[in-house]
Amino acid sequence: MLTRKQHELLMFIHERIKETGVSPSFDEMKDALDLASKSGIHRLITALEERGFLRRLPHRARALEVVKLPQQATTSAPPKGRGPARLSVVQPGDPPLAPLAANDTRELSVLGRIAAGTPIEAIQQERDRMHVPESILGAGEHFVLEVQGDSMINAGILDGDKVVIRRTDSANSGDIVVALVMGEEATLKRLRRKGGSIALEAANPAYETRIFGPDQVEVQGKLVGLIRAYH
Repeated sequence: MLTRKQHELLMFIHERIKETGVSPSFDEMKDALDLASKSGIHRLITALEERGFLRRLPHRARALEVVKLPQQATTSAPPKGRGPARLSVVQPGDPPLAPLAANDTRELSVLGRIAAGTPIEAIQQERDRMHVPESILGAGEHFVLEVQGDSMINAGILDGDKVVIRRTDSANSGDIVVALVMGEEATLKRLRRKGGSIALEAANPAYETRIFGPDQVEVQGKLVGLIRAYH
């Protein structure tokens, strides 16, 4: 449990990094929390570090990283045009449907459907918007896609789920990514680097792993969370 000042400071740092990409100065933090001296900010940052909410990045001035945000009750909301639903948010590595939520949310673009099966046409246009808990986002630009197909079911990703994607053009081997294949087709798969080739692996034995040259696959984003509605 965080104190009120610890919570205020954590959220101020988080919002400033989200807006500017740089953590605020100690003077800015002192003024934002209306404290008399910077020593109080030092104590709050140390307490947040000890509790695992903040991390200081070495050898860099004004370098703080928000590791996590406080969690509250599971988010509930009815999807547009449908009856009441319970939304569960899952992060990669969590057990399927582990509830997770945040103190606030961010409105993201829903860009359409992504194939978890045979690749479909690349997604370009915003089709809707939805609120996603800040606790699974962190820094960077994010968007949401609706999953179509069953090729990732053994990774806990089902047909109709909404996946939260951090926009990036790079990924590590083993990451689940949105991959643009041949500049025309988009798919959600686990990326593996094998020598000079790139493998896009399904999480369903009914689908074969597809192998491509490095110039045939473009990473468009990396999976950071999943939202599922129950009716």
